[in-house]
Amino acid sequence: MNIKGLVELTHSQGIIRRYFIVNGFDGALTMLGLILGFLFSSPTEIDNIINVCIGAAIALCVSGISSAYVSESAERKYVLNKLEQSMITDLSQTTHAHAARTVPIIIALVNGLAPFIISLFILLPLWLYKSGMTLPISPLLMSVFIAMTIIFLLGVFLSRVSGISWWKSGLRTLFVGILTAVLIFVFVGY
Repeated sequence: MNIKGLVELTHSQGIIRRYFIVNGFDGALTMLGLILGFLFSSPTEIDNIINVCIGAAIALCVSGISSAYVSESAERKYVLNKLEQSMITDLSQTTHAHAARTVPIIIALVNGLAPFIISLFILLPLWLYKSGMTLPISPLLMSVFIAMTIIFLLGVFLSRVSGISWWKSGLRTLFVGILTAVLIFVFVGY
């Protein structure tokens, strides 16, 4: 059975979607926080900013993969054991057992790679600036703009699930990004 079939068999589509949104949101807000922290601090070398942000992105990725794998594999084993008990049979060689082993890996990868990939997009202006490209605005400000755009788009993606309008959902998540920026400005910017 292919991956899509295993995900459907275990009814994990919603879990995967939630992990993507939740950890993607965490990645975007973490990068936003780090970049705003650097923006409101004394000037820092671009290499140092990139290194700190990449370190945080890697930590989010490893944390996301490991935490999701540990929790989801335990949940899948629990569900498989309950199914075996109710059917009074060993299911270790069935598609259900294969799904119980495979789906946690898929969920873990989504959970870890979402914040990592989103972080890389947000850091793109910093790499472009470092490579010598002239940008229309500061690379830090451009990264803030990209972070806010991604936060808005995550809300738009959620609108498909929740059934509310895309702009309302996007504005709701964007509000969280703006609130985060205001709090960072209040506590760090002065």
